[in-house]
Order: sequence, then C-alpha cells, then structure tokens
Amino acid sequence: MQSITPMAGVRLRGVWSDELHDRCRAWLDGLGLGGLTAHESGTDAHGAWQRFWLRAAPLDDPFDTSDLAQRLRLLPDDSDRDLDAEILAALLLSPLAFEFPSLDEWQSAVRLRRFIVQTGRRTVLAFDTEQAERPDCWSWTEATGFILLPGFELIPALEQTLWPDLSGRTYSFSCYRATEYVLLLALAKELRISHPRALAALQAQWQEKAIQSGAFHDTFLHEYGSLQTPLPMRYYVPGDRLWFRNPDEASAGVEGYEGSWVFYLGQGHFTNFWKPDQPYTLQSKCIELYHWRDGLRQGRIDEAIVEAQAARTLADPQATQRVLARMMRLRDPAGVYAEGGCIDASREAVRCVRPATWSLGVAL
Repeated sequence: MQSITPMAGVRLRGVWSDELHDRCRAWLDGLGLGGLTAHESGTDAHGAWQRFWLRAAPLDDPFDTSDLAQRLRLLPDDSDRDLDAEILAALLLSPLAFEFPSLDEWQSAVRLRRFIVQTGRRTVLAFDTEQAERPDCWSWTEATGFILLPGFELIPALEQTLWPDLSGRTYSFSCYRATEYVLLLALAKELRISHPRALAALQAQWQEKAIQSGAFHDTFLHEYGSLQTPLPMRYYVPGDRLWFRNPDEASAGVEGYEGSWVFYLGQGHFTNFWKPDQPYTLQSKCIELYHWRDGLRQGRIDEAIVEAQAARTLADPQATQRVLARMMRLRDPAGVYAEGGCIDASREAVRCVRPATWSLGVAL
C-alpha cells in the first residue's frame, strides 16, 4: 500500500501575478489563516504552480480534522466566515495535493462546500429504498426519473423537497439519492453566483431527464484517495461525500444496508438525514453500522434493535473499543467480506465549475 506525503495542501496552476497574490493573501487573511499558511512556487512539465499548506498544523494528529474548528477557535454553526475557514484549513492540511486550475476555482470550491454543509444540516428526510415521494413541482416516469414541471425553478424545488420547514412534510429517499439532491442544490447555488449560464443548463437538464446513480457521479464528481493510496481514516473536509461500508455480508444483502452515504459537516459530525438533531460522529456511525448485523430479521433490518444495541455499546467503554477495533479499518475491495472495516479509502468532491475551467459533464 502506497503512503501519501503529509501536508501536501493545495496546488494552483498558472502564472502567479501580483494581483492574484494580493487577492489570495486578502482572502486568507480575511479567514484568519494568512499567518498560518505557507506558500511556495515552482514549475513542472505542466507549467507553473503555487502550493499552499498550513505552516504550523494546529493538531496533534494532522490527519484528524474532527476538532480543527475548536483548535482554530471557530464557530462554523454561526458564521459563514468561520465555516469557510474550517473548510479551507482542512484543505490546507490535505495529505495529497488538492489541484485547482485557478484561484477563482479554489474559492468556488470552498463556497460550494459551505453550501453542501448548510444544506445537509437543514435536510430532513424519511428513509425508504422502495418508495420515493416529491412535491407537486416534480413529475416521475421510469425513463426520466423525477423531472421539473414547466414553470418551476430548480433551486426552490429542491429546497421544498429537502427542507420540511419550508414544505411542511418530509419526503422519502434512499441515502444515496438524498446525497444527490443535497449536492445538486449546493451546486445550483454556487452556479447562481459564479456561472449563471451553467445553472440554466442544469435547469434545462432536469426538465428533460434526471441524472442519477453512477451517471451522477461521473457527471459531477471526482474522487480523491483510493485503495492503493488511501486517505487517513480520520481525515475529512467539510462538504466531502463519502461512504461507510457495511462489512457484514449477511446484513449487507438487505437493500439500503450495503453501506451508508453521508456528508462530512465539520466539527467531527456527519449528516443524519433521518434525525438531523443527532448528527453522527465517526464513533457513533461505526457502531450503528456494526449493529446492523444484530437487527437482521427475515431479510430486513429492525432499526429498533439496532438503536438499542448501539446505545448499549456506546454506554460501555470496553464494548465501544471492541467494536471500533473491528470497524475502524479500511474497507475490503468490492465483493470481499474478510477483515476490512467500514472506512472508505476515498472521498468525493464536485469538479470544476467556473466558466473558464468548467469540467462537469453537462453541455452548456
């Protein structure tokens, strides 16, 4: 297994002008990270580059970002500025280089992650792998999936679907489809700011056919980390989409329980779309997945049993450590159920969105 070089941070491509330098410095200073950020320049076969990383990582373990906001004295729940600072600091701590083609693209990536976190915090859904419900602004056919009816705009339609404080009810989703809708809403909000023509193209796409499942990943996202070069198990950037795998073959055979798709919200928390006032920690998520095996009853999972068993484990420090020792391992490859745990080697992020560097698979 190949190791990853520590503190690779962020690398920008292109010639670095005085104007770009000043803009970048003002941005970092405004987020309180200017004095913590180191910078170097260089060239390679692809041209000029600039690299940024945290000069003094404010962590005992630089790959554990769970208490990054606390160590930087940030309040991300109350401040866009502090949430952006937590996101940016986590990027600058990356064990492999986040590559951006421009400063504009880097800034959009941070803002887009902020929209993902804020959307994920507010989203409340009903878990269902067989039924799917949407507000009246959507229409469904097997060929198209859920598409927008004429006269409805994408952003408010998604908000009505995800946020019951607006719609007055919760709609049924699988966890994977839920992450697509959260990503789509966050992306649309970023495009409204930085690339309105692309937002119009996205709206037109969802009036004709929904992009979903594998096609959604291939169109909008890229992975960083792999089973060959795995990310550290406690390294997450707010706005990451990631998968926790169920390593128990029997319970993983139940539809919807193969694993769990979530977003990292920062501050050590992961989305819980079904009980958003109880976001998961890494510990509680691992323990919940472990006890899916105990809830297996005649081809389904009894959530009440899972919840009771997880609470019992969390109340017993020795039991907690035994479960975490089994689950806090990198997952096995697809189709293998051996000694692997529930932690994936990679995370997912949205590709480039700016007009000059657009790389999403939607025709403009």
